[in-house]
Amino acid sequence: MSDKIDARRIALLSDVHGNLPAFQAVLEDIEITGADAVWCLGDLVGYGAQPDECVALARQQCDACLAGNHDLAVIGKLDISDFSHGAATAALWTRDHIGRETMGFLEALVPEDTDRAVGLFHGSPRDPVWEYVLSALQADHSLNEMDARVGVVGHSHVALWFHRANGGETIGQQAPGGTGVALSAGRWLLNPGGAGQPRDGDPRAPWLLLDLDGPSAEWRRVEYPIGEAASAIRAAGLPSYLGERLYVGQ
Repeated sequence: MSDKIDARRIALLSDVHGNLPAFQAVLEDIEITGADAVWCLGDLVGYGAQPDECVALARQQCDACLAGNHDLAVIGKLDISDFSHGAATAALWTRDHIGRETMGFLEALVPEDTDRAVGLFHGSPRDPVWEYVLSALQADHSLNEMDARVGVVGHSHVALWFHRANGGETIGQQAPGGTGVALSAGRWLLNPGGAGQPRDGDPRAPWLLLDLDGPSAEWRRVEYPIGEAASAIRAAGLPSYLGERLYVGQ
């Protein structure tokens, strides 16, 4: 798997969570844009019923991948008692059903990468495993901890941008599909949204196209067969609401 550290047009996604139909749809949309590289911010596995398939696809298509908290729980590096009932149930199910190659791939991942032009964190620069960056105050603290001028986080399942002008206050808001921002001035923290389980009221799978030459960022949303993902969850015996929530993006 090539790192493509010098890539200029980068597709960023996060929180696939074993949702193969969503992952496939996002990757097909990424191919249309001609992105140079695909970077995943973690949680390839978790709530969905096709973890092996998602990890295999990530191995083939993603040029960089972080570990998310659900990935770490599945491989035994986090205490599952810290998770909600549904998340813990899914983590235990995943641990019992994934193959050896999937486990080995997840074990090699880490939750942050600061060796690129863009800072990559699953949670935040302050806590790359657990912190949800959902407010301007949280983003302000994160920007203080980040060396790169532009950083990208996942974990919250909400597409967002935060910006701090030089000497100014940090502001931010949600980024619906079609949102574009110019990144030429100030410091930025961006979230592509949860590809496999959006939680911003839009059930379409989100991802982010980052153009370092612009520099600019564009949020995209993709329709996918939600029924297939929900049916796989039911067939696996996982809690049915993990599939039902996909229809409403929550």
